Amino acid sequence: QAQLVESGGGSVQPGGSLTLSCRASRSIFSESAMAWYRQAPGKQREWVAIITDRTTHYADFVRGRFIGSRDDAENTVYLQMNSLESEDTAVYYCNSGAAPDTWGQGTQVTVSS
Repeated sequence: QAQLVESGGGSVQPGGSLTLSCRASRSIFSESAMAWYRQAPGKQREWVAIITDRTTHYADFVRGRFIGSRDDAENTVYLQMNSLESEDTAVYYCNSGAAPDTWGQGTQVTVSS
């Protein structure tokens, strides 16, 4: 069964850091592209980063603060988030290029003083 499980969210103060993890089932872990998205309250889901086997690209609003990585042996992608801002508060999701209609439950990130 295709599955994505995100974890690592929590509550932090502005300027803090969190590292999110997303473990995918082998059937949908794409060795070509895995992506992170987020959805803030009252807003549409937006793309955050895409991680391929060669490179990682970021949305302008996280570039320089977030770092994506992957462990293909563990079918897992990570998102290291630094210098967090209140605007980063959202539910974060990962997505596989091999199964773009499959989503996990997401993990909540709250940035607040």
